[in-house]
Amino acid sequence: MKLLRILSVLAALLVMTGEGYRSWGAGRPAVFWMDDMLAGTMMIAAAFLVGRPTFATHSFFSAAWGVAVGMLYGSFFGKLYDPASANPGNFSIGVLTWLLGLAFILSIAGLIASILLPNPRR
Repeated sequence: MKLLRILSVLAALLVMTGEGYRSWGAGRPAVFWMDDMLAGTMMIAAAFLVGRPTFATHSFFSAAWGVAVGMLYGSFFGKLYDPASANPGNFSIGVLTWLLGLAFILSIAGLIASILLPNPRR
């Protein structure tokens, strides 16, 4: 579980930093980068809280990974199927799509791993 918690914090920081770089000075409206910041904050909080495993913290940890999957799904496939209308900010559209694809796959793996963690005792 400790490895998954560390991975959660690292993934959240990478997503938040990547979105910060992508949007910095690019004139993107806040609604299009704020979701990454909220999801990253949720993942970091959940990773720390699940250090004291209860049913609620375990559920919150899985929910945080689920939020990341849902957020990355739309972002990745939106750029994959309609790159002409995407705003890649400070990245090229190809690099951004690859990074989002990797993050999407990682978030699916994190969600599955968090669900498969042993249930804490009540």
